[in-house]
Amino acid sequence: MAKKIKHFISFKTSIEGISLPEKFTFPFYYEPHPLSIIAANELQEYLTNQNEWQHNFGLDDSMDGMIIGKMFGILVVQNDENEIGYLAAFSGKLADKNIHQRFVPPVFDMLDENGYFKKEEIILNNLNADIEKLENDLAYQDLKNKHKILEQKAFETIEAKKLEIRDRKKKRDFIRKDATIRGLELDLKIIEDFKRESLKDKSDLKKLIENWNIQLNLSQKSIDEFENIIIQLKEERKAKSAALQKRLHDEYAFLNARGETKNLHDIFSATKQQKPPAAAGECAAPKLLQYAFKNNLKPIAMAEFWWGKSPKSEIRKHQHFYPACRGKCEPILEHMLKGLTVDDNPMLVNPAENKDISIVYDDEYLCIVNKPAEFLSVPGIAIQDSIYTRIKEKYPEISGPIIVHRLDMSTSGLLLIAKNKRVHQKLQKQFIDKTISKRYVALLEGNVKTDEGIIDLPLRVDLEDRPRQMVCYEYGKNAKTKYKVVERKNNTTKIHFWPITGRTHQLRVHASHILGLNAPIVGDDLYGKKSDRLYLHAESISFEHPETKKIMTIEALSDF
Repeated sequence: MAKKIKHFISFKTSIEGISLPEKFTFPFYYEPHPLSIIAANELQEYLTNQNEWQHNFGLDDSMDGMIIGKMFGILVVQNDENEIGYLAAFSGKLADKNIHQRFVPPVFDMLDENGYFKKEEIILNNLNADIEKLENDLAYQDLKNKHKILEQKAFETIEAKKLEIRDRKKKRDFIRKDATIRGLELDLKIIEDFKRESLKDKSDLKKLIENWNIQLNLSQKSIDEFENIIIQLKEERKAKSAALQKRLHDEYAFLNARGETKNLHDIFSATKQQKPPAAAGECAAPKLLQYAFKNNLKPIAMAEFWWGKSPKSEIRKHQHFYPACRGKCEPILEHMLKGLTVDDNPMLVNPAENKDISIVYDDEYLCIVNKPAEFLSVPGIAIQDSIYTRIKEKYPEISGPIIVHRLDMSTSGLLLIAKNKRVHQKLQKQFIDKTISKRYVALLEGNVKTDEGIIDLPLRVDLEDRPRQMVCYEYGKNAKTKYKVVERKNNTTKIHFWPITGRTHQLRVHASHILGLNAPIVGDDLYGKKSDRLYLHAESISFEHPETKKIMTIEALSDF
């Protein structure tokens, strides 16, 4: 009989008749396989009913403590006896612990009380405490305050002496000048007295500065006795911290399907960032694959979902599926997936193939295109086909930048095209001056409570998960959207958007975010749920024609 694998979970739900996928899940863009959905549902049932541990996900108003939503992952696997089951994992810590009976262990357990990390952490904490104690020492603070007073007194005394010397020099200079004007020669004794006085002033000033420097140096020496110890402790802390980090990077060693091992340092040294970001290797996906490979379990399919209240900055919806993060996980998973047959990366497939573009307005200066959904505005890294390339093919004679503004690949609607550089500059100026008006129509999940208003949420890119955007009041750029509800029907809301600013994913984030409308656009695979398309369409644009000066309004109504 085969050895029972501890964290292998058998399906409670019947999976009879469900075919296994031909390829493993591409973790950065996927539709959950039916087996993954069943496994996720079973795990969510466990999370709802378990009483083994307590963690405030923000779903129960009666719970105390900080609200921390979590990403959970499931990995459908096959054991040596061809039995299909699944593994479960969470990202980061759960209930302040790394180890829980239901979930696979971390790649490396930093919270192990008997492990070296905890021991080294105590040493670092003690060093921090020693540094803080010395920096706040009353005798040290008193010495620094006295030194400042001494510095000020030295400065004032020396400056007074310099002023005194300058006054005497002015008097000597006046006497010399007056004698010259009157055609007189100064007495030799006076000249010698002037020389002696000048030399004495220089000597007195030098001695004064030297005396003050002696006092200041003695004062600084007492301070240095403290600061040298502080510097020594900080250098020790820096060295120990660097050594601990290196050891950690070595400890986080990841297997792949070929049985090859790579640690964090080796994985990230080949990337643009070179150094592993904080908490790299602590996400659910690497934990799941690591446990599967260590226990000879064949990965079949994977999915990750959010459980709990959304954080204030990111957009995470309770029970929604999400791809693996790119900043932390992409380099790690790139290594771990070697040896598995993985679904094709859909981002390398041209979504515009067999799609035509329609031109709704055209003259010798500009044209307006009705861009289909899933169509690039400009060439991408892997895919060149775009509105830009199509227009260049259609009008080979036109010159200049051409594209005046952009639409997300998934967004359909009106796109303004300039046919020469001068027109491009004039249209861009209208965008800069905010004299161009654009109206979008969108279909949102759920019923938006308010009829109209303005959403004001600053945005910046999520550095660990590009191109996803996040709300950030500290570093985000100003982002405002005007909206008005058109219709509420079948638990959806049809709405008009007028973007006041033009930030990346602005309408998508403002619709989805809990501080915005809290209603994702239907089909938003980044901030909501995937559907047949993203139901966002740029249906109207108003601008001044750069040559005729005529105010133009062009419309292309959506088909939803």
